[in-house]
Amino acid sequence: MADKDTKNESNVAGKYYVDDQCIACDACIAEAPDFFEMNDDEGYAFAKKQPTTDEEKEQCENALGACPVESIGNDGE
Repeated sequence: MADKDTKNESNVAGKYYVDDQCIACDACIAEAPDFFEMNDDEGYAFAKKQPTTDEEKEQCENALGACPVESIGNDGE
């Protein structure tokens, strides 16, 4: 499970985030490219935008479910 205490610094504020266990697999970007982005220099993904509609939330939840290391959280602040 993602840990909000170890969020990547690049995440925008909000409910969804990626923590420091990310393995840069691109699964979240494949599922929700409008909301997640890869930091290629450091080798991790981060939340670049927060969803506002139910459809957007569903995309982010799909990304969360696709993460093989459970690095995406949905309890951010």
